[in-house]
Amino acid sequence: MQDQVGILGLGVYLPKNRMTAKEISERTNGVWSEEAVRDKLGIVEKTMPDEGDGAQRMGALASFSALEDAGISAEEIDCVLCITEEWKEYPLTTSANYIIREIGAVNAWGVDIQNRCCTCVTTIKIAADILRSDDSINTILVAGGYRNCDLIDYTDKEASFVYDLAAGGGAILLRKGLDRNLVLGSHIISDGSLACAAGVEVGGTAVPVTEENLSDYGIIRVMEPEIMKDRLKEVSMKNWMTCIDQAFIKSGLERKIDYLAMLHFKRSAHEAFLVQNGLSPEQSIYLDHYGHIGQIDQILSLWLAREEGRVKDGDNVVMLAAGIGYTWAANVIRWGKA
Repeated sequence: MQDQVGILGLGVYLPKNRMTAKEISERTNGVWSEEAVRDKLGIVEKTMPDEGDGAQRMGALASFSALEDAGISAEEIDCVLCITEEWKEYPLTTSANYIIREIGAVNAWGVDIQNRCCTCVTTIKIAADILRSDDSINTILVAGGYRNCDLIDYTDKEASFVYDLAAGGGAILLRKGLDRNLVLGSHIISDGSLACAAGVEVGGTAVPVTEENLSDYGIIRVMEPEIMKDRLKEVSMKNWMTCIDQAFIKSGLERKIDYLAMLHFKRSAHEAFLVQNGLSPEQSIYLDHYGHIGQIDQILSLWLAREEGRVKDGDNVVMLAAGIGYTWAANVIRWGKA
């Protein structure tokens, strides 16, 4: 039992503000039609921050939600592994400690972990490994917020893959010795050849902000378009399939996905991925009414699936992620009673 790590609670925070496919189309100056945004990019609408919805604050609000779901107090948390994105209220502040302060986790230590949109899945692995190896830690909160929707230039045709970026927060409470919702094997693959293929080009030490480039400050750009296009086409699907295969092997289970908690990307790719894995549309939730909330997608998808009754005891839940840089990851969760 002490080697078992289970999900004790889930929490989500979603702003009420929305941006529609029509509004996105207008921001592209009509280059992308409303129909194309909706049907090709897969965005009916997406969550956008309301006033005061900083990434750190949204992570804290999701943490309150997870504590309520688990029925425990913040004092029971031993460690906060924070997955809040770098674009947040104040640069160089520690987001884990922000959550500790806001929720009153007075007995916890914290650390920020970053792996772009892959952060949630990789951090769940780190949390499970810590729980299994450290006798002094019994409960870990994995939580964070995301609002990289601020960093989009909708007139940049090369950047259409980030038009779906949205805002929200998510949290997962993990506990050692739990007899349900067991976190089993995971597998991660990184490809350093894509390290600088995309990201914020202006604002760091390589390209400091000047009067001339101020309008580009903090904007996500494709910096190496040919590498991005060719390399991703070559390796993405293969790496995802390898991650799933290896996660099941490490879990000691036959490869059988009952529910896939997957990040948001264009509709055709989502549908093709389900077909390739022998899954029906009911075995995953396409986040076309939420957009891509970065590393929060997997938490949101699982939370929605639980609310809609799509996961039941004994189901194998797979979380699937990818983050620019580029890293791919998958894990296996055996839902319900062990």
